[in-house]
Amino acid sequence: MATQAPATGQTTIQRLASFTPILIAGASVMLVVLMIVPIPPFLLDILLAFNITIALVIIATALYTENALAFSAFPTMLLIVTLFRLSLNITATRAILLHGYAGEVINFFGQIVVGGNYAVGFVIFLILIIIQFVVITNGAGRVAEVAARFTLDAMPGKQLAIDADLNAGLVTEAEARQRRRDIQRSADFYGAMDGASKFVRGDAIAAVIIVAINTIGGFIVGVAQQHLTIIESLQKFTLLTVGEGIVTQVPALLISTATGIIVTRAAAETDFGTDIVKQLTAQPRALLIAAIITALFGLAGLDRWLLLLISAVLFIIYFARREGAAEAAAERKVAQAKAGAPGAPGAQPAAKGGAESVVPLLSYDPMELEIGFGLIPLVDVNQGGDLLERITLIRRHAARDLGIAVPPIRVRDNLQLRPNSYLVKIYGLEVAQAEVMVSRLLAMNPGTATAPIDGIPTTEPAFGLPALWIAENARSEAEMAGYTVIDPTSVIATHLTELIKAHSPDLLGRQETSALLDNIKSHYPVVVDELVPALLTVGEVQRVLQNLLRERIPIRNLVMILETLADAARVSKDVDFLTEKVRAALSRHISAEYAENGLLSVITVDPRLESLLSEAVRRGEDAFALLDPNTVSRIYTSLTRQIAVAQNAGLQPIVLCSPSVRLALKRLTERAAPQLVVLSYSEIAPGLRVESIGQITATEETAEAKS
Repeated sequence: MATQAPATGQTTIQRLASFTPILIAGASVMLVVLMIVPIPPFLLDILLAFNITIALVIIATALYTENALAFSAFPTMLLIVTLFRLSLNITATRAILLHGYAGEVINFFGQIVVGGNYAVGFVIFLILIIIQFVVITNGAGRVAEVAARFTLDAMPGKQLAIDADLNAGLVTEAEARQRRRDIQRSADFYGAMDGASKFVRGDAIAAVIIVAINTIGGFIVGVAQQHLTIIESLQKFTLLTVGEGIVTQVPALLISTATGIIVTRAAAETDFGTDIVKQLTAQPRALLIAAIITALFGLAGLDRWLLLLISAVLFIIYFARREGAAEAAAERKVAQAKAGAPGAPGAQPAAKGGAESVVPLLSYDPMELEIGFGLIPLVDVNQGGDLLERITLIRRHAARDLGIAVPPIRVRDNLQLRPNSYLVKIYGLEVAQAEVMVSRLLAMNPGTATAPIDGIPTTEPAFGLPALWIAENARSEAEMAGYTVIDPTSVIATHLTELIKAHSPDLLGRQETSALLDNIKSHYPVVVDELVPALLTVGEVQRVLQNLLRERIPIRNLVMILETLADAARVSKDVDFLTEKVRAALSRHISAEYAENGLLSVITVDPRLESLLSEAVRRGEDAFALLDPNTVSRIYTSLTRQIAVAQNAGLQPIVLCSPSVRLALKRLTERAAPQLVVLSYSEIAPGLRVESIGQITATEETAEAKS
């Protein structure tokens, strides 16, 4: 039975907590009822005591709150407690004017504050109102207004910094979403505080008016209805009025102070008390100066013993803080000596420290996108920019399509670029630069456009196609005319995608290859253990994968690739040989990449040219064919003609040859036609129909036909 008690207690607490929203909603509605329905004096005493208590709780919470967002309910709570206080003002006014009695709490405060002198009591009440209205409320309202303005102005920069950290891989998507929510909540909070501070100001004005009404109305009621003398009426109703004003304005003063504390704790690191003690004693010399001046005032005769006592306390704190600072400095020196920091005892020469200080400058980001000032709206989420989100999608598509994890792409502004320009770097080297126009759309003619349109001529950066920058309102007209229209963000995203495909071998280093192997090993440990390091090193596997990516063959099916390498590595560890074996194993994937409706249209190679290439191939570090310049020229001429034929037919140029010369032919033609696809017969999937649309030759007839 004893073991079940905590669970039962917890269930009871949870049940009570579930009714809290209902109770708070009901209490908020009852505040309006409280203004209308009279209540007995004992209940008014309870509510006034509760008002003071909740004010104390609020100011204590504000003092222990580390940042404003930790007390985000404060603006709404400020409205509720202000309405509660006004309800008590109205209820107490009704009781004072009707019965000349409003409970013991009001009488108690009236007796203490008035103290037999009604003028002094009224002056004290006015001073409290002035302090609250002129000093605290005005200052807190101004701070809230400025904080709201600066928070809103800083939002775009903060959002851009979060997106940059996300693309750089410094934060996760969940952390980025939370930071964006915090920024939005901060702006909402300070905006709400700017308006909520007006409640306190209005409450102070209402308090002055209510006191004036109570004093004048009470005097009239006492003389006309209760038949009191003028002096008795003034004494009785002034005491009650001042007591009622003080008992409601003391909580109001506490709430105003809490408002100021909340909005001024923008740069706080801990609670208010800890910050005060830590920061006031952080400078021992300041304590020493204050102690000396205080002692001089005491010796001069200004309350000697009290000031000398205060000076002694300051001296004690000074010596304690100085000793603590000395110990901290000694610990730092020891830590520097252990780390070999320059200037510390036992440290290494300064050259080592200098070398360490520049080490971070030696590294490059794998991929960078630098944008001109005019392209910032494409990145800024608050201006509708979604380029950073598109970059995240590009990395995901690269992982799905190519099978590699593209490193985070760092986006930064570069004021040295033209406003509409962007620059792409890979490991610090520029690989592409182009321009886009933020306020226009890019229109390209796919060959089916029926009419010309107005626009600024340009070149599409990803594929080098002629295009036009058109006005945004001309989109419908361009699409009706048969143009393909895309927005500037899509232009940059497409360009980045093509650059990733073209430079994927450069982005796949040994570390990335090791990560791919570790991922496969977690699911297929036998495959990896058999291959690495027993048969091949990580570097050799990397070079095979780079060869595949260089010819844009995805490495998604890494398990099949590794299994093929494990079989082929027992025969030879030559990287070119291993690559060709993997390509043959991936025949279905390669065929599916280029075939359409089960048909593969190819350019074949003259058997005489294949025989010539086979005889000329020299295998070493890289397989290549040694041919005389005239033969190479004739091959290029024939190849160029066949590529033009394929493109005119709307087909992708694909050359099909025997496996023994595929690699040599690819390396021979890649300078003249880097995008040319060269396949071997072993890479054609069974059942695939193959159609020849031309043939490459190296005979004299080719040259004659050209002339």
